[in-house]
Amino acid sequence: MSLAAWDAAAQSSLPDLAQLHKMQARFAPVDLRVDTARLSAGDRQALAKLVEAARVINDLYLRQAWSGNPDLRRRLERDTTPLGQARLRYFSLNKGPWSELDGHTAFLPEVPAHKPAGANFYPEDMTKPEFEAWAAKLPEAERRRAEGFFTVIRRDPTTRQLRIVDYSQEYAAELKRAAQLLREAAAATDNGSLKEFLTTRAQAFLSNDYYASDVAWMQLDAPLDVTIGPYETYNDEIFGYKASFEAYITVRDDQESARLKFLGDHLQEIENHLPVAPQYRNPKLGALAPIRVVQELMSAGDGDHGVRTAAFNLPNDERVVREHGAKRVMLKNVQEAKFRSILTPIAGRVLAKAAQTDLSFDSFFLHILAHELSHGLGPHQIRVAGRETSPRQELKELYSAIEEAKADVTGLFVVQYLFDHQQMPGGEAAERRLYTTFLASSFRTMRFGLKEAHGKGMAVQFNYLSDKGAFIARPDGTFAVDLGKVKSAVRDLAGELLTIEALGDYGRAKKMLDELGVARPALQAALGKLEDLPTDIAPRFTTAESIAPAGR
Repeated sequence: MSLAAWDAAAQSSLPDLAQLHKMQARFAPVDLRVDTARLSAGDRQALAKLVEAARVINDLYLRQAWSGNPDLRRRLERDTTPLGQARLRYFSLNKGPWSELDGHTAFLPEVPAHKPAGANFYPEDMTKPEFEAWAAKLPEAERRRAEGFFTVIRRDPTTRQLRIVDYSQEYAAELKRAAQLLREAAAATDNGSLKEFLTTRAQAFLSNDYYASDVAWMQLDAPLDVTIGPYETYNDEIFGYKASFEAYITVRDDQESARLKFLGDHLQEIENHLPVAPQYRNPKLGALAPIRVVQELMSAGDGDHGVRTAAFNLPNDERVVREHGAKRVMLKNVQEAKFRSILTPIAGRVLAKAAQTDLSFDSFFLHILAHELSHGLGPHQIRVAGRETSPRQELKELYSAIEEAKADVTGLFVVQYLFDHQQMPGGEAAERRLYTTFLASSFRTMRFGLKEAHGKGMAVQFNYLSDKGAFIARPDGTFAVDLGKVKSAVRDLAGELLTIEALGDYGRAKKMLDELGVARPALQAALGKLEDLPTDIAPRFTTAESIAPAGR
């Protein structure tokens, strides 16, 4: 079938009003309300400015995701028919005309049938070999810019040759507005570390140099906890190089943060015992490893579409991670909503009846934290063929799925290590809750779709652990954990994934994803039984809207 015929066929099967309602129902509405009464008067003033800045990030991200998004949104806003309004709601949920839960296929007319692999970071007609051949001829400093987080690639209008454009130039209008709002928030807050982060991040928006503000973010110690800027690279499905803008406006949960601080104190010890050859371990992790448990008021941009983030580990800049470490942020109210609205009903269908009592929010929360901690463990700077490089650079578009699988399974290893060394209350009952909750949560993650990094990475783990006999498919279509086999299987898989990253082994990574990142018949049947359940949540930022109403 030709591309034109394929597009025509795709357009003819676009969802109607009833289908759009059904597609949107896969996201359970959840009101996010956060108590801000304990914030200082200055922080409450800053909060209103930060909510406004987050809305600017939303608009900027729309342009990053696809060049046609701004015009398309304006057209949808003018369509007052029920179908038009349903399309606008689903567009807003996906931040574009492609349904994330359906393999990024189009649900609107007159758009490409599938989301462009390079989003709007590269010319849509650019090929991967073209970029690689062009970048290889650049001076080293320019090649690093071309492959860096904070540039887009455009064509010279005259020569048609590729050229590099800094984010500060490409998104100048939005970044100038966001920088002004950050400066106004910095002037309002009475917290010195928040003032420093907001001031340096405003400067970074205009200079395109994010190092100092990333360090300031690592050192942020404030009741009002803010993450705003270009971070994750999932949308660059060609190389995984380019960072998307996002924002998280949150209030710190001091009690939970203090309770979990001890985990960060054991990171070097765990790194020293990772199941990988000693030469691939990091003998000196970055000194900073703060853990922040927060309540989310608002997310925006790359943090506010499709499946919602429950936690994150940032920054992604390897230099900052190597020199200073990484920070883990746990969005507790988002995790509670996912556990209550999504995971609990899934567990009722996929777990053996005797295992359902082992479903545990504490285990769910603990593993998500361990997952984020594990992003900072293992190889980050490596040598390949005499070159200084990184797993991200070598694994390219495969990196995100491999890294998510590595963080998941290494997270299990981390918790088991703490159990085994009496750093946390353990025993057979705690282990059973950990692995059973992870088994149920694996179905939650795979429902995001196996084209998505987290879903594909989880399929790798599910199939590997099943092949090792650690996950057992029962005749009635439910699943259970074999505690006698799961710990060694987790250790072996963590070692394999860590070694792939340490070697920057693209071929080995591709083989693993091709063979294990799939839905086998038993898995397909189990996922089919969940189709009427919500897949994820759709947060409504109730408190944020009351603080700074949109369109005021």
